[in-house]
Amino acid sequence: MKFFGTDGIRGRMGEEPITPVTILKLGWALGRVLAEKNGHRGAVIIGKDTRVSGYLLESAIEAGLISAGTDVQLLGPMPTPGIAYLTRTARAHAGVVISASHNPYSDNGIKFFSPDGEKLDDEIEGAIEAMMEETMQTVESSELGKARRYPDAAGRYIEFCKSTIPARYTLEGLHIVLDCAHGASYHIAPLVLEELGAKVITIGDDPDGFNINAGFGATDTQALRQAVTENKADLGIALDGDADRLIMVDKLGNEVNGDQLLLIMALARKARGSLKGGVVGTVMTNLGMQQALEAQGIEFIRAAVGDRYVLDLLKQKGWQLGGESSGHIICLDKTTTGDGIIAALEVLRVMLDTGKGLDELASAMQVCPQVMINVNVPRSFDIKSDSTICNAVKQAEKTLGSDGRIVLRASGTEPLVRVMIEGVDGQQVRSECESLAGVVREAVVAFNSLHG
Repeated sequence: MKFFGTDGIRGRMGEEPITPVTILKLGWALGRVLAEKNGHRGAVIIGKDTRVSGYLLESAIEAGLISAGTDVQLLGPMPTPGIAYLTRTARAHAGVVISASHNPYSDNGIKFFSPDGEKLDDEIEGAIEAMMEETMQTVESSELGKARRYPDAAGRYIEFCKSTIPARYTLEGLHIVLDCAHGASYHIAPLVLEELGAKVITIGDDPDGFNINAGFGATDTQALRQAVTENKADLGIALDGDADRLIMVDKLGNEVNGDQLLLIMALARKARGSLKGGVVGTVMTNLGMQQALEAQGIEFIRAAVGDRYVLDLLKQKGWQLGGESSGHIICLDKTTTGDGIIAALEVLRVMLDTGKGLDELASAMQVCPQVMINVNVPRSFDIKSDSTICNAVKQAEKTLGSDGRIVLRASGTEPLVRVMIEGVDGQQVRSECESLAGVVREAVVAFNSLHG
């Protein structure tokens, strides 16, 4: 597609397609497609994270929707999974998320949720793109949409998060450091934990429009690890800018990633007889997680990278639990998308049930050495068509043999190629990954010289 990637539309603010004019047209196209599909004007919910460009894009897409005759309800700063939840419970015809998730403040993006609180399917995204080729026409004044603030959006989502663990559980006695990444959860996640009884120290909770994800959150846990050890806390919780990712830190200051957290949940669900089917991971999921699951007789399958693909496989299999190493974890029996707060509550429940610390629970997985190097590339660069890269991959696979695994893929959200190698020999894994990343960099230099 021209605009939509694996996770909506994303890019640098001020550059196509993240410009006011294009986002205005996008809102109009969404409104027109929804009107044609549903036969009436409908209503759309709009939420955003805390980056400064959110104000501009919110106004642009709101104007586009209203010009198509669609009513709008504004949530303000709200975690992406909260927008999905409120889209579903408000019976809206779509939800709009203005966020670039874990990216820096200079980026932004748009993604849509269906009335069921799930990512829009490719067919509707295709219809929106086709509509954007049409000439924009505003409806008659009598048919214009209206906008209003959604009442107590934060409070409704807070109560929903708390409801996902049984009422008999209390977090009293737990000392938690919470990192909100200066993002959309800054006014929500602390209240969820505090109202459940935890003693909470919050960092990364002072957004200024520019500091989202900068040195805080799920993509950079150094500040959280330091805060946990300095405050002698029981654990740390790190969310990303739009709070759909979760990374945790144990009391010793060790990071516990999405694979380890997913394994903790799966083993606990099996122990209490509530694991439905198996677990869905991705091509990036550590081999150690797969081995630990299979040792317990739990089926495991891999999806392409992206929580929408994890969700697709979960629905196909009729399973409930899946996620990514990066911390996107889907508990499909509780919500419709990855939710960092809800995933954290499930892990805390396991700690309460077992009386074990996060460090002990995480030790159930023997992590295989895995190295990933990101290489900046032009957006038009195609790794699959470069013979030098393909030959280098084949040579690395031959060197690693059956003890290793290589994943080379273009990011769906950033102009990057991710080079990942996994194996049993950590030194060999790093050496091969650095070598392959070097080949990719050289190919990019050659590509740039040819294409100016």
